[in-house]
Amino acid sequence: MIVGANYMPTVGGLRLPGELGSLVIKGTKVTMQRPRLTGFTVDSRPYEFMANSAEQDITKPDLMELHQIQAKIEMEDKSMVNLTSISGTYDMKTEMLTLIDKVHLVSSSGYEAKLSEAVIDVHKGTVVSEKPVWVKLTSGVINAKQLQVRDSGEVIRFSGGVTMVVQPEQDSARASDR
Repeated sequence: MIVGANYMPTVGGLRLPGELGSLVIKGTKVTMQRPRLTGFTVDSRPYEFMANSAEQDITKPDLMELHQIQAKIEMEDKSMVNLTSISGTYDMKTEMLTLIDKVHLVSSSGYEAKLSEAVIDVHKGTVVSEKPVWVKLTSGVINAKQLQVRDSGEVIRFSGGVTMVVQPEQDSARASDR
């Protein structure tokens, strides 16, 4: 039966791969272990998304539920951003990644962000969060109720009860004491 299913023509976009060890099929849902997606943004920057597991309902082939997400994204300045989240969904048709629950970003250039949720347009390089955000900059911290990132990070807009605490750099503080 497995051999037959593997060589049958596809039915509704589902075709069983050669290795069934990492797949579980239950009802209309296919669960994959350790899925990985790689690609490039519009401006040719590489990205890679991985998850511990993903579920795909064969009646909704474009939508994938992700669990324990990790991602690496190259920014315009060639710095790398590592992203983690407990869960989310990825719409393959629209290239929209919706992250839910403990979204955490860490940049190789020293920035860090914690969000409750984030909607990422992978192709356009935009991020929107309508829930509280915390962002650590190299010289301070920003708290806000909403976040919008456009133009692949060139424009970042915070809104809704924005507070910012600026910490002067230690070198400039020492220079002013002299």
